[in-house]
Amino acid sequence: MKRSKLLISSVAAMSLVTVSGCVTDPNTGEKKVSRTAAGAVLGGTLGYLLGDAVGGKTARILGAGIGGTAGAVIGKQFDNQIKELDEETAGTGVDVEEIGDQDAILVRLPDGVTFATGSASINPGFYEVLDAVAANLVKYPDSLIDVYGFTDTTGSDALNQRLSEQRAEAVANYLAAKGVSRSRIATQGFGERYEYLRVKTGDNVAEPLNRRVEIKITPISQADVQAAQGN
Repeated sequence: MKRSKLLISSVAAMSLVTVSGCVTDPNTGEKKVSRTAAGAVLGGTLGYLLGDAVGGKTARILGAGIGGTAGAVIGKQFDNQIKELDEETAGTGVDVEEIGDQDAILVRLPDGVTFATGSASINPGFYEVLDAVAANLVKYPDSLIDVYGFTDTTGSDALNQRLSEQRAEAVANYLAAKGVSRSRIATQGFGERYEYLRVKTGDNVAEPLNRRVEIKITPISQADVQAAQGN
């Protein structure tokens, strides 16, 4: 498990992208190569991470019933949640990343472990990890959750698009079965898009992480609730 901070500034991102297309995580020293990251520098194709929650915040905040319990200040709760996610998923292959400046938490479930090729069935060996993630989301209820599905390039575009949607739904339904309010969760599939490559320090071989699911956790403050309610 690696925790890092995903930078949203194109200037900052440009300073991290090398000629080879590698991005070095400023916290861990790990090199990552991502078509998505390169696209973000050139044209903002990281929008699925850096943009608003799927479907927009307003309706979802109201639909999820997030109200008086939302905190006035996100900071400490955010730090506690990401720290606990780090600890709870340590050694499992899960990446936990901060998006922006406490804008969201990204939990990237590992390629090839969560799902088999061509399958949307969660590997039973990964249930324990998802149980820990679900417990964390239940403990910290003041957030919206986006679950994103991805595939490798095996099969047609149409098949992979549907498979990515099914993978996102499978994880969302599992979290809901473990007590996470389904009204907090939205899903989206990206098929073969947004290939993610990781290059470990000292290793010239890029490891594709495409058969994966990502969970984006967007914290909601009392100010967000008031804005959604039109106050």
